[in-house]
Amino acid sequence: MAGNLKILLVDDNPMILGMLRHELAELAPVATVNNGADALAHAIEQTPDLIITDYSMPGFDGRQLVERLKSRPATAKIPVIVLATRADISEKLRHMQDSVEDFVEKPFFVKEAVGRVKRVLDKLALEKMAKEAPGETVLRGSLAQMNVIDLLQSLELGRKTCSLGISNNGENCDLFFTEGQISHAIYGDLKGDDAVYKVLTWTAGNFKIDFEASSSENTITKSTQGLLMEGLRLLDEANRDAEEDA
Repeated sequence: MAGNLKILLVDDNPMILGMLRHELAELAPVATVNNGADALAHAIEQTPDLIITDYSMPGFDGRQLVERLKSRPATAKIPVIVLATRADISEKLRHMQDSVEDFVEKPFFVKEAVGRVKRVLDKLALEKMAKEAPGETVLRGSLAQMNVIDLLQSLELGRKTCSLGISNNGENCDLFFTEGQISHAIYGDLKGDDAVYKVLTWTAGNFKIDFEASSSENTITKSTQGLLMEGLRLLDEANRDAEEDA
């Protein structure tokens, strides 16, 4: 789903720049620059959907880039992810928490960093779909575009209050979100956490998001991330049991 979004990647380290560009290219088109000044010029001229920038760069660093982006009306709303050490995040960049989408702590595993970027891209893709359908309160799509786990993480990251209906081979599940947290889920006779676990692995089928729907029921006992972690643990456990029985 993120294929119609454009990424601008900024880093003065050519190895990191090349490595991340290679991995991120599977998610969206990626442009690269190696300094903050060129990044600002690129953002003004071509307006990427997401900027990923290193913090520690000579001269024009990532903090200055974010500040200059936010000071210009044309670039103020471009989402930014900052790559920085834990010390820099806690000591020098704390005041930027509300100005950026996410921080990726250095050093990082590429797979983990790409996973965090994908969460933001999926959220932005949903938001872009909503903007392209003015007046519509319902978004429809295919699970081939965005699977159930990606949908749940996107709605959590976007702090959405809505319903998510998913269907697959005649089976249906309805989940209700409040500020990004699943509050109620129903799948056949199942309600709550167990209903969510049943559909986490669906990759085929369709989804429908209704941004005006809500439910007063509260059947969920865990946070959205807690449900994902427990659901994946149960899946791994079931796969191990199946291997042992084979």
